[in-house]
Amino acid sequence: MSDETTDTPAPDADVITDEVVADVEAAHGELADEAEAAEAVEAEPEPDPNLVTLNLNGRDVAARKGDMVIAAALQADEYVPHFCYHPRMSPVGMCRQCMVEVEGPRGPMMVVSCMTPVADGQVVRTDTPQVKRAQEGMLELLLANHPLDCPVCDKGGECPLQDQAFSHGPGESRYVEEKRHYEKPIPISDLVYLDRERCILCDRCTRFADEVAGDKLIHFISRGNDTQVMTFPDEPFVSYFSGNTVQICPVGALTAKPYRFKARPWDLAQRESTCTTCSVGCRTVIQSSRDELLRYQGVDSDPVNWGWLCDRGRFNFEAVNSDLRLAAPMVKSDTGLVTASWNAALRAAATLVTEALADGGPDSIGLLGGARGSNEDAFAWAQLADSIGISYRDAQLGDGLPAGILGLDRATIDDAATAATVILLGPDLKEELPVLYLRLRDAAEKKHTRIIEFSTLETGM
Repeated sequence: MSDETTDTPAPDADVITDEVVADVEAAHGELADEAEAAEAVEAEPEPDPNLVTLNLNGRDVAARKGDMVIAAALQADEYVPHFCYHPRMSPVGMCRQCMVEVEGPRGPMMVVSCMTPVADGQVVRTDTPQVKRAQEGMLELLLANHPLDCPVCDKGGECPLQDQAFSHGPGESRYVEEKRHYEKPIPISDLVYLDRERCILCDRCTRFADEVAGDKLIHFISRGNDTQVMTFPDEPFVSYFSGNTVQICPVGALTAKPYRFKARPWDLAQRESTCTTCSVGCRTVIQSSRDELLRYQGVDSDPVNWGWLCDRGRFNFEAVNSDLRLAAPMVKSDTGLVTASWNAALRAAATLVTEALADGGPDSIGLLGGARGSNEDAFAWAQLADSIGISYRDAQLGDGLPAGILGLDRATIDDAATAATVILLGPDLKEELPVLYLRLRDAAEKKHTRIIEFSTLETGM
């Protein structure tokens, strides 16, 4: 036998390498495609189960379950005229001005949009001839007894009734009968005047007093054609929040005494600002004319005040030009307090401190701070105490709580209004932080929050 061996030719190494590389690249590509597909699936947010889609004037609009049709329309920039509807209060359907057409099982029907909740697949039309005719009829009815006070009414120029009479009204009225007449105006408090002839019975002021403020001091009386808004006999409208009823009134039925006959809206220069009356920090609009402060208005800031202001914050601008405002230092004399210059007042204060130091040293002087001053005030007082060597100093809060409580974690107003339980230690919220009181009262009334209060005195809560 021959010892010769047959050599099997080796496979082409280059060909094997190329095939392997191709297979690996293909495998990597498939894995990358799968990873991208998985990321895309993860990136797609899950549909919100509380969202519904309705067709509004021919276009699809998303809204949340429970919202009213008017809220969805206004959010989609489709204006629906209204008077009684207010987003911060419960709907009542009083004015009937917000009529829209909704497709139902029996065809299109007229409904009140502020009382009709949205539904998935709902078809809504706000500008059909039937809707326009209904709105014209409602305005004609509202104007039947409304006086022609526009030239002298403080609401002129910012009056929804005036604006909608032009934009959605019939243009002329068929009523020639005598209008109702009441005494006008009547002061229902030191700050608010009521003109019953102008009232369109929209229920805004009464709902605010009942639902928001909890002061049922203003309500409807009588029936039928004699129905009117009025306070209880011999009980003035002494609410801490009465100015809000003036701001939300859609006509000039409620007016604020400090602003009556002072200016027109087009005369006012305004800047958005923050109320400094308390630490809530409500958003406000400061309005002035001819270098004089004339009015504060609340701004609807969702995390803070929802558009509400307390009367102290709304009307405290009157102190700027008040004759009782302290405009110069006053020094106590044998005949009482007398006006002095700043140099004389500071000299008198320095003399008292110097004499006390000479008689008893720094320990004979006590320094009392307080919650009414600013942080800068407290820092200046501390610097003065350090420079003189005063050891007796008290910087407790106005309610007597220790200053160490300020080291606790802070909560926003929204945090407090959505908390399961809120514990109040000492302060009377209605007196000290009125708008925070409104937010917490709203949370408690809607059963969102339980409030536990520790106080030695009866409070507004």
